[in-house]
Amino acid sequence: MRLALAEARAALATGDVPIGAIVVGADGTVLGRGRNEREAHRDPTAHAEIVALREAAASVGDWRLTDATLVVTLEPCVMCAGAIVNARVPRVVLGAWDPKAGGAGGVYDVLRDGRLNHTAEVVGGVLEAECAAVLREFFGERR
Repeated sequence: MRLALAEARAALATGDVPIGAIVVGADGTVLGRGRNEREAHRDPTAHAEIVALREAAASVGDWRLTDATLVVTLEPCVMCAGAIVNARVPRVVLGAWDPKAGGAGGVYDVLRDGRLNHTAEVVGGVLEAECAAVLREFFGERR
């Protein structure tokens, strides 16, 4: 989670919402890193999770990330949760919960919906206070 937090803080340089993600392989190797890049690239899909998933898929040479864990500072939105399901990621570790847009139990539970072709284990609240503080500070400065 500390690596994901470092990515989140790096997003601040481009004015992006400070959310960071990493994809870790079964052996602990970091396969992909991502931070929000929507402002940096003017791309509505450039969420931290999507960026990290793309890098991890390129790293392993396969879109299926069946032995990976995605670690993210904020609960994935529905779009990102859908990408996680499609990438077959079996485990998601998240920092802060998102009661407004969460797709892993906060509002929707895409990752654990048994009607889909894949589900993921969700571990929440890891370094939650620190992950939430980065976001609170960011939005506090803008409001």
